[in-house]
Amino acid sequence: MKRIVLSLVVAFVMVLATTDAYSQCAMCRATVESNVGTGSPEPESEVGSGLNTGILYLMAIPYLLVGTVGFLWYKSNKRKNG
Repeated sequence: MKRIVLSLVVAFVMVLATTDAYSQCAMCRATVESNVGTGSPEPESEVGSGLNTGILYLMAIPYLLVGTVGFLWYKSNKRKNG
C-alpha cells in the first residue's frame, strides 16, 4: 500500500513540475497563418491558444482512457486475489 501511495505522490509531483509545452501540427499552423493573413477578427494569440488547447485536450483523452482501464483492471485483480 505504501508503494502505491508513494508512486501516486511521485506521479502527482511530476505532473505539477512540468512546463507548458504548446505545439502545433503543420495543418494547424497553416490555418493560424491563413486566418491572420486574411484579417480574421480574432488576434493570432487567441486563435493559436484555442488550437493549442484543443491539441492538448485530444492528447489527454487516450491517457485518461488507458489509466481508467488500468485502474479497473487493478481493482478487479485485487478483489480476486483477496
